[in-house]
Amino acid sequence: MAVRVFIADDHGVVREALKRLIDSNPDFQVVGEASGGLEVLQKVIDTKPDVVIMDLGMPGLDGVKCTASLIKANPLTKVIALTAHEEAAYIKDCLAAGAKGYVLKRSLAEELQLALTVVSRGGTYLDPLVSAKLQELLSEPAESITNKLSEREIQVVKLIARGLSAKETSKQLTISVKTVETYKLRAMEKLGLSSRSELVKYAMEHGWLMDDPSKEAI
Repeated sequence: MAVRVFIADDHGVVREALKRLIDSNPDFQVVGEASGGLEVLQKVIDTKPDVVIMDLGMPGLDGVKCTASLIKANPLTKVIALTAHEEAAYIKDCLAAGAKGYVLKRSLAEELQLALTVVSRGGTYLDPLVSAKLQELLSEPAESITNKLSEREIQVVKLIARGLSAKETSKQLTISVKTVETYKLRAMEKLGLSSRSELVKYAMEHGWLMDDPSKEAI
């Protein structure tokens, strides 16, 4: 079944371009669109999309406030911010509001499609172009983090946080599913985490979602 996508942007040309891009992939289906925050909230109730692509600069109710209100009313709906803003403050506000993805409008179309895939599967996706800005959000020095976890534990955490299953992670790292689960549980215990959502948040706050875990040295 195709992932149901809703487009929220105040520019008609942008909405039309996004619609063509998304509908070109059989895995996704555009089910609605809106040009203002208040309109988004009403139409999402009617269309029940899986993912909302959210512009941050809409009239009436900006994208960040709209995201917070939308998720509060529709917890199962996931939001991807699509914006020209690259400042760390915008990233932080969007993530705090509950957005699961952050993509820049100047990025390639493939970046948005990848974000849709990851987020619709329960993961979190941040545009690689904001990785430098995201360093401002780090709450713990990198040295202390690596002292807590082994290289393999970090690799497993990164892939799980991106939305990959234990089976998919084991295939990518060429280890058994049981070993993946062991590394995951050991890492969560070391970090004091008790759920997958906490693990995703931790990885996000430490800038681990922009890396390619499978290509790192072991």
